[in-house]
Amino acid sequence: MTITLNHTIVPALDRRRAAGFFAAVMGLECLPPAGAHGHFAPVRVNESLTLDFMTVETPEGHHLAFDVDPDTFDGILARLGELGVPYGDHPARRDNGRIDHPLRPRGLFFADETGNLYEVMSD
Repeated sequence: MTITLNHTIVPALDRRRAAGFFAAVMGLECLPPAGAHGHFAPVRVNESLTLDFMTVETPEGHHLAFDVDPDTFDGILARLGELGVPYGDHPARRDNGRIDHPLRPRGLFFADETGNLYEVMSD
């Protein structure tokens, strides 16, 4: 059997707000609450991966990196602009508005209010 990642927990100050932010930027849809007592706010990333946002008292940000096709990258870049979300070409420069990623032809980093760092890369 091939090993695939099914889901991961993303810590958040507010699970619903964090899931909504991520879904809005990435062009995805939030799923109905999941887990015992609905304590997860899931976002389906693809057919095999769900991010389950969970409110925690003192969250520590995580780094999540995504490969996307050029059209999806363009859509994410447009939504970041529409939403006024700062982005940049390096984790330490998340607000310089550049997309010249050090590893791929195009890429960017942006963060949510919890400090989760999202990296999006494309050709």
